[in-house]
Amino acid sequence: MKELLSWEEWAELDATGLAELIREKEVTPQEAARQAAKGIEALNPEISAVIEVFDDVVEDPLQDGMNPDGVFAGVPFLMKDLGPTIKGRLQEMGSLLMQGNRAEKDSFLTTKFRGAGLNIIGRTTTPELGLCSSAENPDLYVTRNPWNVNYTTCGSSAGSAASVAAGIVPIAHATDGGGSIRIPAGVNGNIGLKPSRGIFSLAPNGSDLMSVVSSQGAQTRTIRDMAAFVDHTRGGAPGEFMPFWHPDEPYTELIKKDPGKLRIAVSHEWGDYQATPEIVVELKKTAKFLEELGHDVEWTIPDIDFHAAYKAQTEAYIMNFSQTISEILEEKDLETPPAGLVEPMCIRVWEEGRHATYGERAKMQAVFNQLSRSTASYFEKWDIILTPTMALPTPLVGTTEYLTMSDNPSVYDWFHNLWSIFSYTSIANICGIPGISLPVAQLPNGLPFGMHALAKQGNDGLLLQLGAQIERALDGKWNDGRKPDIHVTKIQSMQKQ
Repeated sequence: MKELLSWEEWAELDATGLAELIREKEVTPQEAARQAAKGIEALNPEISAVIEVFDDVVEDPLQDGMNPDGVFAGVPFLMKDLGPTIKGRLQEMGSLLMQGNRAEKDSFLTTKFRGAGLNIIGRTTTPELGLCSSAENPDLYVTRNPWNVNYTTCGSSAGSAASVAAGIVPIAHATDGGGSIRIPAGVNGNIGLKPSRGIFSLAPNGSDLMSVVSSQGAQTRTIRDMAAFVDHTRGGAPGEFMPFWHPDEPYTELIKKDPGKLRIAVSHEWGDYQATPEIVVELKKTAKFLEELGHDVEWTIPDIDFHAAYKAQTEAYIMNFSQTISEILEEKDLETPPAGLVEPMCIRVWEEGRHATYGERAKMQAVFNQLSRSTASYFEKWDIILTPTMALPTPLVGTTEYLTMSDNPSVYDWFHNLWSIFSYTSIANICGIPGISLPVAQLPNGLPFGMHALAKQGNDGLLLQLGAQIERALDGKWNDGRKPDIHVTKIQSMQKQ
């Protein structure tokens, strides 16, 4: 198939722009899906980001109920292989144990994606059950960073981040239980918003009460795409336990206006963790840039009990993932996780957490409540907290200390390693507040690096407003206009090699 658009034209289009072409009948949903599938075919051998393409939906975008009149009007969309389910499709969660697992129905959020006009054409990689920092199990796949394939994409929204960065699709689904939207966005040069609790539904298999740290979302390359995505897919299913936030003004309209002068608190020394010197240099540059945009910027460490936060987050991960694994074992009539089918650290997490009591969970959630209220008090003085997205540079592929393939005998030491690099994102999950990673920085080795902004609960629109202000100041050139080594615009040159 000869592409309808040149790859340069394709890469310049965000989801909003592609949807406009589809509405104007310059491109059909089928043609857009075919071009995305061609991009996957060309680039996936290099980055291993996409597990499966739904060929039947590529050829007939309407067959699964996509709304051609939705805001995204047939834009091809990839789903992370974790979280919302797609009726009749495999969902294997990055696990050998889950191979062949097929969903019986669409999740509520899947129906919202389809209603917004997103054409779900395939599924993307994730580490086992989304627990660790990158999708690296050689028996399944090793997802690589399009900017330099020797480095990881981080995770757990690994394949979605790589697919957007490589220009295959302009938008892809992602999830975030401790930074899994924002961290891979940061290291792949994308925009990643972890929304407030009470934005996206987890129905029918979860709720904001049951899955208190988990959020749904997306990876995009423009702020307007993120704003439209939230506007048109947000909202609770019938019977939600928690109230859902609804803004006074659609985000697509809000982002057209600059925010007022913001009070921005900048920091990177959180508890026992701090960023490396080269990352601090980039943080200082970002702080100065925001000051030049007219905001009040001050270096100050949030008045938060960070030790309690990391301890509670560790306990939450152990309890939640242990419960998830126990439920899978029960469904499969197994007493213990098979060593050949479940990764070593996932087994240790299950062993550590399977006997946790209700009292222990209640105590952990009480700490969450305390942290949430102290963080909210901090936002009475500050509009934004600015940090790096990570404290350490992007790891090389095969850095096992952050993987569930790790042979570390201590679950707690393993989590300490995670927090040492992913120091700043999990507080948003604990407190239910929004956080965004924006691609404004660069590491000395040339890899992109995100800067991370937090706002008070329900103030997602402010983060998008700030992102839009920065985007306009940069003339839309995130990552200084650079493209990754593995990118659709380089397909012809790659094929000649």
